[in-house]
Amino acid sequence: MGSYKSYVLTFSWAVYLFETYLSYRQHCKLQEPRRPKAIEDIVTEEEFEKARQYGLDKSRFGFISGAWSQFENTMLIQYEFLAWAWGVSGSLIGYFGYGSEYEIVQSVFFFVIISLIGSITSIPFSLYSTFVIEQRHGFNKQTYKLFFEDMLKGYLLGGAIGIPLVSAFLWIIKSTGEQFYFYIWVFMLMFQILMVTIYPTYIQPLFNTFTPLPENELRKDIEALAKRIEFPLTQLYVIDGSKRSSHSNAYFYGFFKNKRIVLFDTLLEDSTNPEICAVLGHELGHWKFNHVFKLFGISQVHLFTLFYMFSKFISSQTLYQDFGFNVTPTLVGFMLFSYIFSPVESLLGFFMNVLSRKHEFQADSYAEKLGYAEQLKSGLIKLHTKNKGNMNPDSWYSTYHYSHPPLVERLNAIGIKQE
Repeated sequence: MGSYKSYVLTFSWAVYLFETYLSYRQHCKLQEPRRPKAIEDIVTEEEFEKARQYGLDKSRFGFISGAWSQFENTMLIQYEFLAWAWGVSGSLIGYFGYGSEYEIVQSVFFFVIISLIGSITSIPFSLYSTFVIEQRHGFNKQTYKLFFEDMLKGYLLGGAIGIPLVSAFLWIIKSTGEQFYFYIWVFMLMFQILMVTIYPTYIQPLFNTFTPLPENELRKDIEALAKRIEFPLTQLYVIDGSKRSSHSNAYFYGFFKNKRIVLFDTLLEDSTNPEICAVLGHELGHWKFNHVFKLFGISQVHLFTLFYMFSKFISSQTLYQDFGFNVTPTLVGFMLFSYIFSPVESLLGFFMNVLSRKHEFQADSYAEKLGYAEQLKSGLIKLHTKNKGNMNPDSWYSTYHYSHPPLVERLNAIGIKQE
């Protein structure tokens, strides 16, 4: 076994075993039937038990899906699936009169093959998660017809975006010489900006319906809030989230002076107007502190570093040979390098969660300063109980995995102490 392959498999199993241990710790916490004292005055025994059972079901399923994913990845790496898929893609383009010199064409076929196989193997797990676990706990609103319609739309959309993206990615690398990492980074930056611009307007409406919020008291309250903090609100929509799930949410999007707020219809059903404004106050805190742009900036540093490091590996014959290749296709090289770079990605993911939790505290504080402390408290409790969020998190598990602080920590941070 090549040294690169051994390194990838060793690290992959180390991460899997560590994360499984954390999941075991969390599973043990979920088995505790009594409410922690910190939440006795926040949620009822019935609400706690419903959230606990939901968490246990997801935890059990997580052990199975995680084990399968690790087994599948190990087999794909050990038995050189990528090399096999590259050979199949070469045979396919031969039927259309293309030879191995057409690397970009072969790479597109390779991309389609591995994407389809990866999607197909995940379907049983998605079906079980949606139609057994989510349905058992009252969240799923999808039909099988809608589920597979969404899946088909996702495949078509993935092809429509992914195939040109892969082609352009490879062409730029091959056309710009040793400094390709800079040009590919600029290209990906422009692509991300394009996607952020067109996704809410052209892509998400393929899956959800956006309806302007009617002229009512809630609209007046939100517009008054936006005016008070000089948030450049231009549109206010309600999205039919209940079409697929009863989970609740709210968010904003848009550049510069063209901001739009989107409320899930499930949020409107379960919350009072002041609670909705408090939740929005939190979201607008992210805008006030420029959290989105800060995270975007970090992601650009990450991308540039990723492409720069890849430029040091792109010509490594050993890297390709260790995974069963006797040729050096660029797309394959990038995928293999991603395996090598995975320790850095894991560490970065952990620190990004730490930063995200800090941002959540700042956004809560902003909503509190707007005068929504009590409403934010009740809104957060409603969202948490409605979504059956984990009410008894293991400290190690939450520190490693959570992008949002546990509920009690958030309530304490806005000045609402629990005994």
